[in-house]
Amino acid sequence: MSSFALVGNPNTGKTSLFNTLTTSYEYVGNWAGVTVEKKVGDLKNGGGQLVDLPGIYSLHPLSRDEGVAASYLMDETPSALINIVDASQLERNLALSVQLLEYGRPMMLGLNMMDVAKARGIRVDPEKLQMLLGIPVVPLVARTGKGSSEILGMLPKIPEISPSQIKLDYGIAEAAIEETEKLIASVSGLPDHRWVALQLLAQNPVIVEDLASKIDMDAVNRISSSCEAQLRQAGLSSTLPEWIRSVRNEFIEQICSAAVDRSSQKPHSLTERMDAILTHRFLGLPIFLAFMFLLFKVTFDWIGTPLSDLLDGLISGPVSDGINKALDLAGASSFTHALIVDGIVAGVGGVLVFIPQIFVLFLIISFIEDSGYMARVSLLMDSLMEAVGLNGKAFIPFIIGFGCNVPAVMSARSIEQPKDRLLTTLLIPLMSCSARLPVYALFAGVFFESHQALIILSMYVLGIVMALLLCKLFSTYLLKNESSVFIVELPPYRLPQGRTLIRGTWEKGKGFLRKAGTLILGGSVLIWFLSYSGPGGFGVDMDDSFLAKIGGLMAPLLAPLGFGTWQSGSSLLTGFLAKEIVVSTMNIIYHVPNMEGLQGQIAHSFTGLQAYSFMAFVLLYTPCLATVGVIRKETSSWRWTAFSVGYAVALAYLISLIIYQGGRLLGLA
Repeated sequence: MSSFALVGNPNTGKTSLFNTLTTSYEYVGNWAGVTVEKKVGDLKNGGGQLVDLPGIYSLHPLSRDEGVAASYLMDETPSALINIVDASQLERNLALSVQLLEYGRPMMLGLNMMDVAKARGIRVDPEKLQMLLGIPVVPLVARTGKGSSEILGMLPKIPEISPSQIKLDYGIAEAAIEETEKLIASVSGLPDHRWVALQLLAQNPVIVEDLASKIDMDAVNRISSSCEAQLRQAGLSSTLPEWIRSVRNEFIEQICSAAVDRSSQKPHSLTERMDAILTHRFLGLPIFLAFMFLLFKVTFDWIGTPLSDLLDGLISGPVSDGINKALDLAGASSFTHALIVDGIVAGVGGVLVFIPQIFVLFLIISFIEDSGYMARVSLLMDSLMEAVGLNGKAFIPFIIGFGCNVPAVMSARSIEQPKDRLLTTLLIPLMSCSARLPVYALFAGVFFESHQALIILSMYVLGIVMALLLCKLFSTYLLKNESSVFIVELPPYRLPQGRTLIRGTWEKGKGFLRKAGTLILGGSVLIWFLSYSGPGGFGVDMDDSFLAKIGGLMAPLLAPLGFGTWQSGSSLLTGFLAKEIVVSTMNIIYHVPNMEGLQGQIAHSFTGLQAYSFMAFVLLYTPCLATVGVIRKETSSWRWTAFSVGYAVALAYLISLIIYQGGRLLGLA
């Protein structure tokens, strides 16, 4: 089966094209590090498989995700390469293209963002570019699908096309390249030997590591040192990698001068004018916080809550009535009736009513991401992140964590420095994921009805502030960081496509639905069983159940925090499986028919101060089971995994204690 590799810089529309050409869908975001490993999809025309490699600026990797691309090209032999470039930033994008041309495989160039280039007054001549590079060039607008059908139709023919015949002359370094080629001649299974030799001499760590045990690396170092001595003697360059880059850059300048017309380029684009305001040194962060407040206002006050109320009426009314009638007609036993109605419907239904709010939130977040604004947020946060021991790139996984902590932890692979990557991984669980939203919505709706958006925004801000403070603490005493450089791609602002928004919202939200049908369903059944049984047998009073006994063990510990009841203890304990199960547990414990009934029970069991303390505890305490699993996988350490759970529980206890006891001292109880 033919295999085609999709390669390009971050933010060139590579993954958007992947989604158009294949039957699968991958998450699309306007920042580096979204594709943290290769993604494989089947082409729609059945012509083979398409491999989406992480966005990279060069084959010389700076981070783990960038290393995936170099390893793939070294270990596998794709039928052809599809290099996607940004037509409005062609000179920079061609730095990677030249390295791919030297790889020696059939190749196609996808000239994307032609609409952006045109809007900026930049004219790129695809025919001229095709003639100069010696490979097919296809103009594209990937976000609208323009040009995608042409690429799909050409793919079966590309493997039959001869690789580009372009061979750059590296001058003095040519002798070193030839000598290195002779050293690797005996190694089988390598791609183009000239390409491998160039990567070795350019000190690509992936290639060096791969060949370290197969060739004489001392000989390679001697060849490199001898060549560098000649370069210095000729006054050309101090290092061989620097000389290789300079030759490539000169070639790229020649290509661009012939194929790109910038005579009509506009001095200030709309993007630049908007950036002057949105990324302003002093106004940028207040504008971001205003956007976040508006987001929560729409989600919880204007649109999300009314829709949730309608869904709650549907589940507690027609759906519950229908299930009850069906069970009565079937002659179900009291045990089966209680299991389905009091366990499954109450537990799962109690979480499903928040689906409208979660999907509205994801829709707005998808809009902000696709518009190009979210990448600016990481830039705004760079100076603040640097002050606490990281850089703006670490804020990108934090933002992803607002949706779900699991992919956020995985996206930390894009961070270059190992200590920075570990520190970011440990702090991501403090980001308020969508699983916590049902808890916030429940308590804020009861105690802070007229200020829901502000209260829920405060939870997100509290998580970020705690992450920044702990980052400073950990980077100072626990994980002293190495210096690193922050590079972020700032895409042009654009109006997102409706189809892309809907698809992106669904991809984010379907994980919540999947959990409702699996983990939350199973958890609800387990919780109901513990509430239905006790030391005295089955059908016991709730206060005499196993669930009450287990929660009662935690109640004294939670009393100083304001919620020292077995109901709260049980809910928090089961919340380790998934944070949504906190609401499911409460629905089962209080045995209420609908959300209005649960809100009434909550109003009698908590005060406003206790509710806020409880919300803060849910925000900060132990990550869910899935997040703990992915932290173990990414850190390869049970010690750091246990640390992430331990410090989170301790932090949650401390902050909730301060909130409740401090509030009491201020007379807020």
